[in-house]
Amino acid sequence: MPDGGGLTGIESTATSQPRRFRPRWVSPLLRRILLVNALPLALLVVALLYLDQYQNGLLEAQVGALREQARVFAGAMGESAVRSTDPDNPKLVPEIARSLLRRLTDPTPDAEAKLYAPDGTLVADSRVREGPGGTIATEPLPPVLDHGPIVGMIGWAYDKVLSWLPHQQAHSLLDLAPGGAGLDWQPDVKEELRLDSSGQSREMPPYIRRTKENRLLVTVAEPVERDRHTVGIVLLTREAREVDTSLFTVRMSILALFGMALAVTVLLSWYLSLTIASPILRLAQIAAMMREGQGRTGTVPAKLLARRDEVGALATALADSAEALWARMDAIERFAADVAHEIKNPLSSIRSAIETLRRIEDPARQKQLLTIITQDVMRLDRLISDVSDASRLDAELSRVTAERIDVVPILRTLQELDEATRDEDHDPRLEVVAPPNGLPVWAVEDRLVQVLRNLIGNAHSFSPPLGRIIVRARDAGELVEISVEDEGPGIPEANLEHVFDRFYSERPTGETFGQHSGLGLSISRQIVEALRGRISAENRRDTDGRVLGARFIVRLPKA
Repeated sequence: MPDGGGLTGIESTATSQPRRFRPRWVSPLLRRILLVNALPLALLVVALLYLDQYQNGLLEAQVGALREQARVFAGAMGESAVRSTDPDNPKLVPEIARSLLRRLTDPTPDAEAKLYAPDGTLVADSRVREGPGGTIATEPLPPVLDHGPIVGMIGWAYDKVLSWLPHQQAHSLLDLAPGGAGLDWQPDVKEELRLDSSGQSREMPPYIRRTKENRLLVTVAEPVERDRHTVGIVLLTREAREVDTSLFTVRMSILALFGMALAVTVLLSWYLSLTIASPILRLAQIAAMMREGQGRTGTVPAKLLARRDEVGALATALADSAEALWARMDAIERFAADVAHEIKNPLSSIRSAIETLRRIEDPARQKQLLTIITQDVMRLDRLISDVSDASRLDAELSRVTAERIDVVPILRTLQELDEATRDEDHDPRLEVVAPPNGLPVWAVEDRLVQVLRNLIGNAHSFSPPLGRIIVRARDAGELVEISVEDEGPGIPEANLEHVFDRFYSERPTGETFGQHSGLGLSISRQIVEALRGRISAENRRDTDGRVLGARFIVRLPKA
């Protein structure tokens, strides 16, 4: 029985405020599921939005096409706009160069070509037109494409986010010219026209820049040559609208797919929350109800018990635990009632004997009443000792770990002890039949000895004088079987299971009153089942069906 400290602990637990589980629209588990599912998707989208390789490919195509066009322009200028009266000093003819340059660039309205002399002087500009009266007019490039405020806002947000991320250019084409430079920007022509010792000019790199109006401009330079002499340089500039348009289309496609994938991810996460988080929260609420004593059987919904997944396993485990807990509580209540009943009987007998003892004066009767009182006190002492042992048994077995124990040496020791205390003229003889190589089992040695002594002592009580008690031990596959046989009157068939009930009383005739409390076999079954074994009782019979005695069989896991 629990002591005062244990009762205090129970009271403090019962009076403490239970933890309430309140449902939430967005549970912590749902947030974790969303994070786990959406984070890889977001990282993938961010990686795709860089599009550096795709952008470089588009720019390379633009530069290649523009360089071929510039080479055509330079070849045409070298053949048609150069005066070669002096073979060692050919020169450009500005009037012819301007007219030819305008005709060459007319089919490409989004491009501008400039022709420079070797000293850096501007000779011709395709955007400059001579108006009436000799005035000069500059034709602007086509206006910047306007995708609307929403698209502009998306582009601004994308550029802003991209600027915060680690961004490393992957190609030399993206070594842009100074930001914000417009159409009037030009490289150092003299620097570009440096000649090597053989008189051949090096290939000039392209220039890519973005203006303040967000125009992406690509400029290439090609030398104009005549008779292996460089007479000028053609700078061809073109707005790469196709690059921005293609990048914008790809980015919008990626963002659209990301939006769809994110919506699917949210829906799947919500589904996982409904099928995992909500049932777990429901089970937590049920556990709290059980803790408060509001649920007994059938508290766990059948829908959760029918699931064939981890949640179903958890629900089944919770239901089984609750059932076992209530069964244990019912057993404790029955045990307390049985103990109270068993204690009340000797107390009533003692009270009656004391009241009678006060009224009589016959010494013989008084002695008889004192004997009854003594027997009842002995019975109470025995009962209280066994009840105390039974109440401590579960807690003790839960703290002790089963060990590998050989049964044969224990049986031999019990045989030697029985032989040393045996009355050769009256008591039965104990015999042990066991293999010589031993039979190891998983058990707690002290409690296993207690079971065997209870069974052997029970056999002694029912055995006739000078009879035999045989203890057999054998290997039974995954179990070790230990049987205790006697030559007594046997067990009534209707009571083969009831002999293990608490306070079961079926004692032999002539036994001294109060020697047994009726808990021995009950404690033995409690110990054996705690060791994951089984214990049973049966009658030994001959070929004609006559009862030869009783047999108790203990089966324990083999080590």
